Amino acid sequence: MNKRHGGRRATVLAAALASATWSAGAQTQVTPYGIVDIAIAHTDHNDAAGNASTKLSTLTGSLPSRFGLRGSEDLGNGIAAVFTLEGGFGLDTGMLGQGGRLFGRQSWIGLKGPWGTVQLGRVPTMTFHALAKSDVVGPNLFSISSIDPYLPNARSDNTVGWLGSFGTVTAGATYSLGRDAAAAGGPSATNCGGEVPRDAQACRQASALLGYDTGAYGVNASWDKLRGGAGAAGGLTSSSHYDRRVAVNGYAMVKGARLGAGIIARTTDAAAGIVKSNLIYLGASVPLTGPLTLDVQVARRDVKHSSDDTNLAIARMLYALSKRTALHASVGRMDNRGNAAVPLDAGGAVAPGRAQHGVMAGLRHVF
Repeated sequence: MNKRHGGRRATVLAAALASATWSAGAQTQVTPYGIVDIAIAHTDHNDAAGNASTKLSTLTGSLPSRFGLRGSEDLGNGIAAVFTLEGGFGLDTGMLGQGGRLFGRQSWIGLKGPWGTVQLGRVPTMTFHALAKSDVVGPNLFSISSIDPYLPNARSDNTVGWLGSFGTVTAGATYSLGRDAAAAGGPSATNCGGEVPRDAQACRQASALLGYDTGAYGVNASWDKLRGGAGAAGGLTSSSHYDRRVAVNGYAMVKGARLGAGIIARTTDAAAGIVKSNLIYLGASVPLTGPLTLDVQVARRDVKHSSDDTNLAIARMLYALSKRTALHASVGRMDNRGNAAVPLDAGGAVAPGRAQHGVMAGLRHVF
């Protein structure tokens, strides 16, 4: 008799626990998502002898490959707990990106309400958000990301961030106590962990954004300053050194086409001295007949008091096979002047002072 009652109580308890677990799961919505994108690219003048190369892209095709999880839980009164975990990888090798981090693109938790979203963790900076609508080519293999590799990698560790939209106005800011602890893995790994008691400013980073957006047109201004630290990359070897970007970006919709433009004024105070430059870009994304879209962009980096300038021209065609899958092809030219050696393809190589041409074709799937 006791065994029967004990068995019934165990069954009821198990059912209650299962129900409670299901209810908790029902309150929290978790969405997996990702992009798989790869291209085969051919570029010339990879070295002083003029040799060409053909390769499968590692960093990106038309968009960097990634896998992520987004979650939210309604806490009532218009407030929700939210999180994002997102990792990048090279589709050609399966290797993790962002310095080998599992969730190197984003890893944060926060609260979302009428006042915006507060984030804590590894968070995209305001530079990342500022370019979203005006840079019509985005982090394509051939793009302004080659001229300034920070732009597609604008995110920082150990960060408190806030971003809010209030009608037509968007505002946001981030502050990092130690912007990047990774020491290897390309431009996104700069060996500047910070959070050390002996130097309160080491590897700190701050960014801010203010924008106006109607949907038909928009403009924003952003400010982003990275401080250096002992052993940091890019010559920012002490906290007295810094890398600062001030940008104004805008877009307008004209008969279904998106026109985007911007200027990014950069000042780098590094161990080798102070370098100032302006990166100016102008582009258009034009829907053609049926599933075709044409994206074009020109850009120029003007280095102050130097002849080491760079000009860029890109054209990309996208053919949508479905809502999620697309073929893409790009052509481009990077024209280096003086001793400039900016490669056309992100992560590639070019001989100093040489123009580089490239073609690529790839496949993208979004899920």
